[in-house]
Amino acid sequence: MTRRPAPARLRPRLDRLHDQYQDPGALAMDPLAVALAYPGGADREVTAFVAAHLAYGRVAPMLQAIRAALAPLGPAPAAQLRAVPPAETAARLGRELGAWTWRFHTGEDMAHWIAAWATLDRESGGRGLEPHLAPGPGEEADDRLSALVQRLRRELPPTRGLRFNLPDPREGAACKRWRMFLRWMVRTGWPDLGLWTAYPPGALVIPLDTHVARISRFIGLGTRRTPDGALAQEITRTLRALCPEDPLRYDFALAHLGILGDCPGVRSLPGCARCPLVDLCRAKR
Repeated sequence: MTRRPAPARLRPRLDRLHDQYQDPGALAMDPLAVALAYPGGADREVTAFVAAHLAYGRVAPMLQAIRAALAPLGPAPAAQLRAVPPAETAARLGRELGAWTWRFHTGEDMAHWIAAWATLDRESGGRGLEPHLAPGPGEEADDRLSALVQRLRRELPPTRGLRFNLPDPREGAACKRWRMFLRWMVRTGWPDLGLWTAYPPGALVIPLDTHVARISRFIGLGTRRTPDGALAQEITRTLRALCPEDPLRYDFALAHLGILGDCPGVRSLPGCARCPLVDLCRAKR
């Protein structure tokens, strides 16, 4: 059984890694940069809702696809969506995004996805998705996410792209794109948006991708081989023990250590000597 490093050894090294990736260069290749380009909170939420759920595949074309999907909404997306009924939004965007595609997603998928945000925002009285996802007293955050996912499965067309957006944490899914959207909305630390106040940061779960899963195993944050919801919860429990008030403080750095190619996946000196995690890393030579 893999032993986890002691918190006294692990936290200062993760803090150094965190500080290492606090620069605009790392953020420029992240879908969060799309939402940050908008000044208004509601505009940032709706654009983040789109960006997070298209965040898969090669980074450069993915960012281009996100911006193209948002282009019909103009510089003030939330105001435009609030001005007309969601059904009209879905019909108009279906026409304007007719030729748009990104991997599993079509323009029609995005039209329905954006209209779903407008419907939920209207139901919450213009407070966006937070009232639909923030846990109340005695509630589990994942129960709220599961309920919303199941609702959207019933209400949205059963296309491949829309079903790809709707994994359920109560079915064992890692829910990477939902977890990333929630991190952006809830955390106030760099680089996140910190727009929501009712959702506790301590309830967030790490957005698990291949990079985070691999590096987490290297340094003992998690031991499972399968990148599923159980591994995401295992890693988050370890991080929560290190930083209970902000367990996802290290997520951006861990992910970008892999995304930017700074972790080669094998222990290689002297290159790896620059990494703050090198003396904890169990990657093979």
